[in-house]
Amino acid sequence: MGDIFSAFGSALRLIAHPSAELVDIVLRTFAISGSALLLAALAGIPLGAAVGLRRFPLRGLIVSVLNAFMGLPPVVVGLFIYILLSRSGPLGFMGLLYSPGAMVIAQFVLALPIVAALTHSAMVGVKPQVAQTARTLGATSRQVTRAVVREARYGIMSASVAGLGRVLAEVGSILIVGGNIAGLTRVMTTTIALETDKGEFTLALALGIILLSMSLGINMALHLLQRRTQYER
Repeated sequence: MGDIFSAFGSALRLIAHPSAELVDIVLRTFAISGSALLLAALAGIPLGAAVGLRRFPLRGLIVSVLNAFMGLPPVVVGLFIYILLSRSGPLGFMGLLYSPGAMVIAQFVLALPIVAALTHSAMVGVKPQVAQTARTLGATSRQVTRAVVREARYGIMSASVAGLGRVLAEVGSILIVGGNIAGLTRVMTTTIALETDKGEFTLALALGIILLSMSLGINMALHLLQRRTQYER
């Protein structure tokens, strides 16, 4: 028990006085996960909104695929991307394997279905009266779409937060395509796994505390924003 308290104490001291290694790993995590989430949001939100608002052939199939892919096994995603980016793979000429770019691709593939499927759910959850009222007032098709998107904006934000949670917690796929190279592709989750294997818990615990704090802070901010909106209505 004393060792556990000692390890937590050392981790808290490391957070209070961060080493260059810790800062480097945290900043790299922000850069890679932030890039992946941005790409997933740019592609997933319009895709989810379009599937939620429009009626077209194969719409049901697309919704089913998005929902099914929300639970993609990370190691399988990592395996396929590794094959694509390996030297003998179709995208091997790009030289992305074991680079931050490969990790962004892996996290993008994992986050895209989550952002798109939850955006779709938010759009279909908007009351039909919103679109009907907008049409009654003479709104154009684009204006009706804007009204529905505005009504669903907090659901869309929740979709983005869920996507962020997925990319921040990811280990398997980014370990396969990134290689956990110090100073290049080592991020918070892969460092935690490595340090735990080595029996060195100080850095692992410090990064774990930072990850949990980030997740808690983001979800609290979203919750407060949603409550403020409810009061304004």
